Amino acid sequence: MEDDQNKWLGTLLIIGSAIAYSLSGYFTRLITLDVWTVLFWRGIFGGLFIGAYVVWRYRKDLWGAIRAMGMAGFWVMILSTVATICFINALRLAPVADVMTIHAAIPFMTATLALVFAGEREEWATWAASFTALVGVMIIVNPQASSDYLAGYAFATTMALSYAAMMVIIRKNRHASMLPAASLSAFLCAFVALPFAQPMQVAAPVMLDLVLFGAVQFGLGLLLMTIGTRLISATRSALIGSMENPLAPLWVWLAFGEFPAWATWAGGGLVMGAVIFDVLTKSKRRQKSVEALAQG
Repeated sequence: MEDDQNKWLGTLLIIGSAIAYSLSGYFTRLITLDVWTVLFWRGIFGGLFIGAYVVWRYRKDLWGAIRAMGMAGFWVMILSTVATICFINALRLAPVADVMTIHAAIPFMTATLALVFAGEREEWATWAASFTALVGVMIIVNPQASSDYLAGYAFATTMALSYAAMMVIIRKNRHASMLPAASLSAFLCAFVALPFAQPMQVAAPVMLDLVLFGAVQFGLGLLLMTIGTRLISATRSALIGSMENPLAPLWVWLAFGEFPAWATWAGGGLVMGAVIFDVLTKSKRRQKSVEALAQG
């Protein structure tokens, strides 16, 4: 029963993470500063947000929590930083809908990496849902895209692979919290961006947007994802997180009139359908297991 409760909690946390992450395109379009200045302040405010939670959560043994991560924490920090930098650059170079479509391939990447490196076998429903999400990617990708978008696609692909590997590591090392690594990755992102940024040339109204971008979209999203992935499989975490993909273009469309193509709606519908299918299938199977145990 406790395991089922943890899975439902993990599911809710990943859903919350997906909603927070889905605001990335909105803030990227809203804030017109250069990408490195955005990355710097986003990292600072995101790191402070997660760091405050880490200090509160492990106030009695903060250093012990950091040491418990080991090398896994180091790689989570590096991969998170790479994914963050690539993600924001991709959103600036390519349409939000296209970037989020490549992002939708993360469940398939995660399932493969989890099987190869962690030996984590998934049920047929999750594999089917992951493949469906991949089909959604294939529908949305425009083979006649401008060459100017190629760099954006490359950044998006690197982001997806880094994100998938990070979730596998978090899941494989779920005995240790990776929250300190999540906070450190945000500060590392700011450190990497600093030589190319102009952090002092930001007006007060824009700074408020940067605070929200860093704390709510980045900090809260990463915090919920890091906690939730410890409670459910890496593949299922990535699959539920795919809800971010159709939501991100939706917010940009409503706020800025960047209307997605019909293929984006079709592919996004497949992603959402895959998530609902996976959640309902496993919920029904768990219910039958509970009933069988009760009868036994």
